[in-house]
Amino acid sequence: MQAIWKGVVIAESDDTVLVEGNHYFPESALNRSYVTFSNHRSTCAWKGQAHYYSLLVDGELNPNAVWYYPDPKPEAEAVRGRVAFWSGVQVR
Repeated sequence: MQAIWKGVVIAESDDTVLVEGNHYFPESALNRSYVTFSNHRSTCAWKGQAHYYSLLVDGELNPNAVWYYPDPKPEAEAVRGRVAFWSGVQVR
């Protein structure tokens, strides 16, 4: 699986976990050269609090395009240490 934005591979792995239609990649698969800070947070009733990263490719910012759960609830333990994508990032 690959996560691609603006023609750039943001993450690539054969080891993804599918949860609610989203592929969660190992955090180690994330190409950090395109990742930048975000202080955005959201809450999922069964997974817990999500934290976000933004993407920066060729000077273009995609805010909060990557999310992860640093301390997921027990029923969502499968997403610990993994990241997922949205906001125009293609996963295929």
